[in-house]
Amino acid sequence: MPGKVYIDGAILEPEAAVVPVSDRGFLYGDSVYEVMRTSGGKPVDLAPHLDRLEYSAHTIALTLPERARIVEAIRATLEAAGNAESYVRVIVTRGSGEIGLDIALADKPRLIIMVRPLKRPPAEVYRDGIKLQCVHLDPMARRAVSPGIKTGNYLTNIMAMHEARATGADDALICDNDGRVTEGSSFNVFVVQGERILTPARDVGLLAGITRERIIQLARSQGIEVVETMLRPDDVRHADEVFITSTIRGVVPVAMVDETPLRCPLVGPVTRRITTLYEDYLAEQARP
Repeated sequence: MPGKVYIDGAILEPEAAVVPVSDRGFLYGDSVYEVMRTSGGKPVDLAPHLDRLEYSAHTIALTLPERARIVEAIRATLEAAGNAESYVRVIVTRGSGEIGLDIALADKPRLIIMVRPLKRPPAEVYRDGIKLQCVHLDPMARRAVSPGIKTGNYLTNIMAMHEARATGADDALICDNDGRVTEGSSFNVFVVQGERILTPARDVGLLAGITRERIIQLARSQGIEVVETMLRPDDVRHADEVFITSTIRGVVPVAMVDETPLRCPLVGPVTRRITTLYEDYLAEQARP
C-alpha cells in the first residue's frame, strides 16, 4: 500500500509500521483519532479536527502530545508520502504498559499518523446516489462511550454497517430505540424539505462531523435555511432530497432509504448547490 506512517518520531513504510501488542489502543480501543483529507496538499479544516481530537482526549482522560508536535508530524509525513492529495489519519493511543484496565498502568501516549493517497468514491456514486438502510441500536449501548467523541472503540458502527450490508444497502442510517435518526455508520445525514435543509440535532446523540459543521456554515452563508431538529425514519424516506456528508466522501446524494426511492431519483437541486459550495470551499483551501 503506498503511503507513509509516522510512529513516535519515525516515518516508515506501511508494511514496516507496527505497534506492540501491549499497546492499549490494540488491546482495548483505548485511543482517539481524527481523519482528514488534503486539498492542494494541505489538510482541510486542520484546526477544527485537532480541536475535536483534544476534546475526545480530554473526555477519556488521555493526555495528548503538544499540538505543535502533532502538526509537525502531519506535515513531515505528508511531505515524505509525496501524494498529490492524501487521506490523513491521526491516532493517539494511551500507550503500552502492564496489562490491566487501570489507565495508570499506561506508560506514555503513542502518536501515529497514517498518510495514504486520497481515494474518493467512484463518479457513479455522486451521479446515482447510494442506498441506506435504517438500523436501530440500543441508545444505552451507544452512550457507554459517547458518540460525540472519536475513539478507537468503533464496534457499534461496524456492526451497524454489517447489518445494513446484509440487506443489500450501501450503508447504515442509525436510529435509536425511540425511533429518532441520529447519524450514519461514518457520516452525518441531511434531509431537504422544500427549500429547507434539516439535520439531526447534536443532543439526539451523534458525532457532529467537521464536514457537517462546514456544510451548515456554507449553506447559511448563502441564505439557505438549515434546521437542526429531531428526525424520524419517515422524514428521511419521504424527503424531497437526502444527502450525507463525511470528510473523505464529501457530499453524497442518497437515492433510496429502506427500499423507498426518494422523490428526486437523481441528484436534486439543493444537493447540487450544496455540493458546489463544498467543492468551491475545497478549491479555496487549495490556493496558496
